[in-house]
Order: sequence, then C-alpha cells, then structure tokens
Amino acid sequence: MDYDTMWLWTSKPRKEPQLGDLIGYARVSTVDQDPALQLDALKSAGCVKIFTDHASGALDHRPQLDRLRDQLRTGDTVVVWRLDRLGRSLKHLIGLVEAFEAEGVGFRSLTESIDTTSAGGKLIFNIFGAMAEFERSLIRERTMAGLAAARARGRKGGRPLSMTEDKVKLARKLYDAREHTVEEIGAMLGVSRKTIYRHLGERVAVIP
Repeated sequence: MDYDTMWLWTSKPRKEPQLGDLIGYARVSTVDQDPALQLDALKSAGCVKIFTDHASGALDHRPQLDRLRDQLRTGDTVVVWRLDRLGRSLKHLIGLVEAFEAEGVGFRSLTESIDTTSAGGKLIFNIFGAMAEFERSLIRERTMAGLAAARARGRKGGRPLSMTEDKVKLARKLYDAREHTVEEIGAMLGVSRKTIYRHLGERVAVIP
C-alpha cells in the first residue's frame, strides 16, 4: 500500500474534499516506520484526505506537506496526531499554524486536544508563541554572552581561531534548539556555513 498519499473517504465517496473538510497530515522519520497508528487516528477523527511524509523532522522540505498546503481551502482544518508530527521546532510549528490562520484554515492536534478553531485553542497557541519568543530571547542573550567570553579568551596570545571550543559548544546548542538555520548560526558566530558544517557535520547527520 502506498502511504505517501492516502484518500480516506466517508460513507459517501466524493471526488474531492468540500469546504470545511478535515485534512490529515502524518509523518514518520524513516521509510521503515509504519504510519498506521497516525493514519487510524486521523481517519477516526473524520479526515477525508491524509498526506503522509517519510522524512526527518529536521528537514525543511516535505513534499506531502507542500501538496497539502497547495490544496487547502478556506474553512478546512489541518489535523495531526501529535504536534511534533507537523513542526520541526516550536517556532516552525507556530509559523505554520499562523500561516494556516491567515488562509482561513484551522488546526487540530489530537493527542494534545488543541483546536485553533475554538477560543481555548487560540489562547493556547498565543501562549506557545509567547514562550517561543521568550526562548529565543534567552538563546540570544546566552549567545552574546558566550561570544564575548570567547572573544576575550581569543585575545590572549596567538592568532585567534575562527571556531573556538566555546563557539563549537554554542553552535551545538543553537543547532539542537532547532530555532535557527545553519546560515543564521554561522552569521551569529562570525563564520561561514561551511565552517559550521565542518565542526558539526556528524552531529547534523545523526539528528532525527
């Protein structure tokens, strides 16, 4: 069975979803994982169409998510089994939900019982947004403090290294936080993207 895109119909099959439909999205991190649990939950929730990606949560490009977004219409609601199936980070998740809202599309997560079409669901996501901004502020403060300390140590004799041990540690923390791209991390640390990849290459390869 091809799980990349699954059509799941109600008792009266239709050629395409109508206005106000529930559209499901599922994701598994490898081709070997079985999305059946997610698909069953989304089907039970009433989704008339489900898109499934086999991709790591860290990847920017997800073909089936792109197809889902292309086919959304005002009044539809995107449904996921769990929040981490949609967003690769809290920042990314909030950005997607805000994009849905701008298009008149709702969002629902079954496991967390979140539904942005309700007042309570919108409140929860506003709280999430505030938390994400708070986290970004803390990361920026720690980064600036770490860079200042690294610069101070780099001035103590000899030619300063482009990536000190402190910078490497900061780069790892920033990358693991999933809030910045490799290019953004390089800009903050004053080095190129290639330098970041050179020092974190193996780490980048193994993050799920």
